[in-house]
Amino acid sequence: MDILQTLKEELKVQKWQVEAAVKLIDEGNTIPFISRYRKEVTGSLDDEQLRNLHERLVYLRNLEDKKNQVLGSIEEQGLLTEELREKILAAETLVMVEDLYRPYRPKRKTRASVAKEKGLGGLAEFILAQTATESVEREAEKYLSEEKGVATVEEALQGAKDIIAEAVSDEADYRTFIRDLTFGEGMITSTAKDESAESVYEMYYNFEEPVKKIAGHRILALNRGEAEKILSVKVVAPDDRIVGYLEKQKITVENEFTTPLIKEAVADSYNRLIAPAIEREIRNMLTEKAEDGAITVFGKNLKQLLMQPPIAGKVVLGWDPAFRTGCKLAVVDATGKVLDTKVIYPTAPQNKVEESKAELKRIIKKYNVDLISVGNGTASRESEQVIVELLKELDRSVQYVIVNEAGASVYSASKLATEEFPNFDVGQRSAASIARRLQDPLAELVKIDPKSIGVGQYQHDMNQKKLSDALNGVVEDSVNKVGVDLNTASASLLEYISGINKTIARNIVDYREQNGRFTNRKQLLKVAKLGPKAYEQCAGFMRITDGDNPLDATSVHPESYAAVEKLLGKLEMSLDDVRAMQKSSGQIKGVKDKKKLADELGIGEITLTDIIKELEKPGRDPREDMPKPILRSDVLDMEDLKPGMILKGTVRNVIDFGAFVDIGVHQDGLVHISQMTDRYIKHPLEAVSVGDIVEVQVLTVDVAKKRIGLTMKIKAE
Repeated sequence: MDILQTLKEELKVQKWQVEAAVKLIDEGNTIPFISRYRKEVTGSLDDEQLRNLHERLVYLRNLEDKKNQVLGSIEEQGLLTEELREKILAAETLVMVEDLYRPYRPKRKTRASVAKEKGLGGLAEFILAQTATESVEREAEKYLSEEKGVATVEEALQGAKDIIAEAVSDEADYRTFIRDLTFGEGMITSTAKDESAESVYEMYYNFEEPVKKIAGHRILALNRGEAEKILSVKVVAPDDRIVGYLEKQKITVENEFTTPLIKEAVADSYNRLIAPAIEREIRNMLTEKAEDGAITVFGKNLKQLLMQPPIAGKVVLGWDPAFRTGCKLAVVDATGKVLDTKVIYPTAPQNKVEESKAELKRIIKKYNVDLISVGNGTASRESEQVIVELLKELDRSVQYVIVNEAGASVYSASKLATEEFPNFDVGQRSAASIARRLQDPLAELVKIDPKSIGVGQYQHDMNQKKLSDALNGVVEDSVNKVGVDLNTASASLLEYISGINKTIARNIVDYREQNGRFTNRKQLLKVAKLGPKAYEQCAGFMRITDGDNPLDATSVHPESYAAVEKLLGKLEMSLDDVRAMQKSSGQIKGVKDKKKLADELGIGEITLTDIIKELEKPGRDPREDMPKPILRSDVLDMEDLKPGMILKGTVRNVIDFGAFVDIGVHQDGLVHISQMTDRYIKHPLEAVSVGDIVEVQVLTVDVAKKRIGLTMKIKAE
């Protein structure tokens, strides 16, 4: 197999792009680095294309290794024919290679292997020859042997049928046909183990859907219901057609003596050996596809969440709501430093509302609080009521925001939070995290295991390594897209930077603490374990404001500094002019023929375009383009909702069948995929993303079940 050609066809790009990307990956370059600083080399492949390419490259290389291993094993047995070699080399999936290897794989003891040891192979061959002119029992008598343990004719015939059954099962072409037919025409069914039991799986108590049509989220739901011992799930194949097909392959002539025996062996082969294996394979294939789909959706949701715009320059009061243990507060200054923490008890059972309001007024006045960031967990509704009353009594303008607190408790109890806030309890850490999530969502959310951030579905049921790798890739791409301030970034944020691992991230922070702030990027080379390769990978993503060189505050890579200085010389500009532009971005004039200029500077045209863009808007945060969170100053109750009401809300999670939207009533409403747009869409992500601000109309309200149905297809009253 030509791996590069396969990747070219799958990714629909040029072969030279694939060759270049593979070479860069093999040289140890990271995806963010290749995507950002090797655009000329790869023809501007983006991080998503590069990650897909890398994933498939690993799979296809593993496939080649498996083929070589299988060929070696069959050759050792002296059974490798030219035809078999060609079939193995042409196989496009690991499943196909396994099918071809099955007859030659060293087997544990099977009914067929026992029969062969008893010397019954000849009898099986006699039956398959289909030339018997009298009862096969007569032939079977020749194989009776006390020494080999064949006592009766029935035993001899059963052994021969076992050998035939295994031979049928081992035929790769038969398996391919049966797998394709089962996938194309089979049904996946589920029934309840106890129909009277109430559960979330009731829609699957008597369920049936074609295998080829079933949606990924249904597969994951069925798997979970089965794991919880509530459902029995089966793949129902067109058995009669399959057995008929196998009989046709094996029965070459109608022979009254051998045909019945071959039919019995074929039926046994299918029912005992082939059908269970094919069912397992199809369920695994469906699960893998469903998981891949869910991981993709999770990744896109996570990216939107991480790329939410920071609310900079504000003093924020983080509020972690609770009942019995009180609401934990943390005041965080504009740089994210915790100034004060407090516990108040405005909720049940204490209900110290007036006392809590007095304390809040004191804190807001003392620290000039601009915003209150409230977690959306338990007692959030009751806390919000207190905040709204309080805001009406204040003599300064303060607004509040409901923040998704998913993962805050996981972070608060983590080793990282203990190191960051050794003198705080879990609640205080959580309040500080909720405040900082508003100031810089990316910097705060990287401290939490991506699986705990609450924007996926069925994340605990899937291949955890695959999920972690995919989500870490999303975090890595997001962090590198934004870049980090080398002098303020935490170790948790730094470790996602291209070329930096946990140890080096810690070493950067230690270096900063011992030597003071970094004044230029070159100082990174003094950090323990950060060598030239790591420097090449990370330097462009590290920002230094007010440093020795204004280019260190941009995403221009140090390898291009000489070219930038030449460019500035041609434009009659200096580094001081760049500094001035950083304070008030301007436009670079005088660049007419980019191609000619790039040649003169010894860089590519794409790199030149990126440099000019960066000099004009240095350190521009790509998150600025994302929708800002909704700032609130009033509150709604679920009971206040009426069908027909039109509200603004924030998309909190996107799943296969719709999106959950926070409309400020503590219970997210569901916009079903059919209620998103008038045009046909395959997936909700075609219409909305996490963090989007959308206008919705209330369709239904079920207070008892805490369910709100919403539509984005708004009809005027």
